[in-house]
Amino acid sequence: MKLALISDAWRPQVNGVVTTLSRICEGVRQRGHQVEAFTPDRYRNWPCPGYPEIRLALGCGFTLPGQLDAYKPDAIHIATEGPLGMAARRYCLRRGLPFTTSFHTRFAEYVNLRTRLPLSWGYAVLRWFHRPSVRVMAPTPTQVSDLGAQGFRNLVLWSRGVDTELFALRGKGRIEDARPVFIYVGRLAVEKGVDEFLALDLPGSKYVVGDGPSRAELEKRHPEARFVGYRTGVDLAETLSAADVFVFPSRTDTFGLVMLEALAAGVPVAAYPVPGPQDVITSSAVGCLDEDLRAAALRALELSGQDCRTFAQAFTWDRCVEQFIDYLAPISR
Repeated sequence: MKLALISDAWRPQVNGVVTTLSRICEGVRQRGHQVEAFTPDRYRNWPCPGYPEIRLALGCGFTLPGQLDAYKPDAIHIATEGPLGMAARRYCLRRGLPFTTSFHTRFAEYVNLRTRLPLSWGYAVLRWFHRPSVRVMAPTPTQVSDLGAQGFRNLVLWSRGVDTELFALRGKGRIEDARPVFIYVGRLAVEKGVDEFLALDLPGSKYVVGDGPSRAELEKRHPEARFVGYRTGVDLAETLSAADVFVFPSRTDTFGLVMLEALAAGVPVAAYPVPGPQDVITSSAVGCLDEDLRAAALRALELSGQDCRTFAQAFTWDRCVEQFIDYLAPISR
């Protein structure tokens, strides 16, 4: 099989979407298939306003059709709703080719937070984008249910995985600040709720791993917190494992892959009882969900790191890749 994977989200971005798609490419190739990723780095691109790490491949619609014609894929998956996703959708419809899509990001909520445009407008655009898709892959049962209620069709559940060799029990020596250490890992943006975490009255220390448009303001408002920027690989795994509680303050994530990474590293999770955390933290032995995020963070201190790791080991990338391949829509030539 020759797979064409189209995504506006790609390296050097550091997020769950890029991690998932990278693992999919790797897993599909390991199974003897070909994968060609059509991503912004292959085109002239510009930084997204407010998110310079996100590159927009404006004008890709002029070159993408010829590239896909030359590649002759046996299946096409469109992962995102950006310029590349739009161009690929148009290509498939004009040529009468089946394709699949996936739902990674709640753009309607993000746009609403920034511009106050009604959620109904955002979801109308998203419904239009995904309507021709043979299958729309969503990461959690709650997301499948919510999208169904919004009028999406052809929804299927697509799980996620975690690298339990990289994210493991690596000890607490990496962080020497006062205990307990509460940590956040992810993008620093308004929709992530990081300010809510940093405003909590908690003992010990607060660590923030990541970057984004809100970083300067957050550092100014919370000088007591440690902002360490992006960390990846072993560096990230050691930092995460050295924390005592992972605080996930987002109310808008579709999944929250970093929660699995924290659990695999033996760090319990504190979060709000909302979609994403409710689908990942399905055992009270590995995390605490509460509208009082401070209370959840303090209760999580009592949980076992080994229980967290055992729980995370049930989420495998192999299963994620197999599901993805099964969901693809073959192109008959």
